[in-house]
Amino acid sequence: MRLSSAFQPMLKEVPAEAQIASHRLMLRAGLIRQTSSGIYAWLPAGLRVLRNIERIVREEQNAIGAQEVLMPTLQSADLWRRSGRYDAYGPEMLRIKDRHEREMLYGPTNEEMITDLFGQAIKSYRELPQVLYHIQWKFRDELRPRFGVMRGREFLMKDAYSFDVTYEGAVASYRRMMLAYLRTFQRLGVRAVPMVADTGPIGGNLSHEFLVLAPTGESGVFYDAALEEQDWLAQDVDIADTASLEAFFNRVTGSYAATDEMHDEKAWSEVPEDRRREGRGIEVGHIFYFGTKYTEAMGISVSGSDSAPLFPQMGSYGIGVSRLVGAIIEASHDEAGLIWPDEVAPYRAAILNLKVGDAASDAICERLYAAAPDAFLYDDRSDRAGVKFNDADLLGHPWQMIVGPRGAKEGMVELKRRATGERLELSVEDALSRVLGG
Repeated sequence: MRLSSAFQPMLKEVPAEAQIASHRLMLRAGLIRQTSSGIYAWLPAGLRVLRNIERIVREEQNAIGAQEVLMPTLQSADLWRRSGRYDAYGPEMLRIKDRHEREMLYGPTNEEMITDLFGQAIKSYRELPQVLYHIQWKFRDELRPRFGVMRGREFLMKDAYSFDVTYEGAVASYRRMMLAYLRTFQRLGVRAVPMVADTGPIGGNLSHEFLVLAPTGESGVFYDAALEEQDWLAQDVDIADTASLEAFFNRVTGSYAATDEMHDEKAWSEVPEDRRREGRGIEVGHIFYFGTKYTEAMGISVSGSDSAPLFPQMGSYGIGVSRLVGAIIEASHDEAGLIWPDEVAPYRAAILNLKVGDAASDAICERLYAAAPDAFLYDDRSDRAGVKFNDADLLGHPWQMIVGPRGAKEGMVELKRRATGERLELSVEDALSRVLGG
């Protein structure tokens, strides 16, 4: 994309209501615009980030055998009455009526709908386990929406739901999902620590929140440094083998990790002092086992091995896709602007032509751009070099390919790594190899 023709409305002044870094920077960089309280339009660069996160989430869900569906945003109130949640949910649920006076709602979550869809299709225990997921917009009418996409009313979520014959099967599904989450967040370029969460009346310890470490996080976190030293992508876990899954799960949960709400000083004191880490975290995911809560309430059973009705064991697993955009920014920015991790950046690099109209500079920039036009944002504007440098830092693409008349005469490109400030002078071919090859 050429910046001269891009829909990239950057701001110098930020509205006063933008209280946190991610909200300020998303507005300044032209990623989003507010259309009403807590509801945002995603502009081209912001949408590219959102789609990159969505792609990584989808790939890791597929890798553990989850199957994608797409459920509607509007749901029938009757479904929620079957589970007993329609009247209990609260004012954050947006309730509406269609022209026939049928009661509907804009879905805040999908347990009822997925359970009903499952019940229509699956009739025997032999067809289990099943893990279904979708990535869909949701709406919760927050009383005080704030912090931009971090706490808006409309948001993009990945929801997955597992159905198993036994508790042991449900635990295996839960552990597969935990692995998928840890690999997802690592690929997104953020450290997300799994913390034991409150399971409420169900009890047990099969509920974990995933918190991205960031100074502006809403929760205090305490964790063993062993967790941040793990390379989840490199770990050899056989997702079809329960023993391998159990060993993986024990590696994760054997290290202390808790939010301030669940913090246990006695257990914390047993962590070696040199491995204790404290900080702040932003919740971006939650996995939860709830057994037969919905299948029983909604009367959804399958035929068991003895032909008797069997209520499948369920778990639900959420990732805040749009919230992750804000969380990544909170964890990765500086005073100059955004610092995108490689895999989520809207563009791989910004090409900065410091002298538009100079034949040598124009020629090299065109060569660079032609190599990967979808991966590069070419700043072909006639603005001063300082403006281009400032805007490139604000937009935060992983690389800046800087071309000026002096270097262009020698066929050279200055390459800047946004995250570190490292600069290299390279040939066109070497610069492309470095940027496109990683």
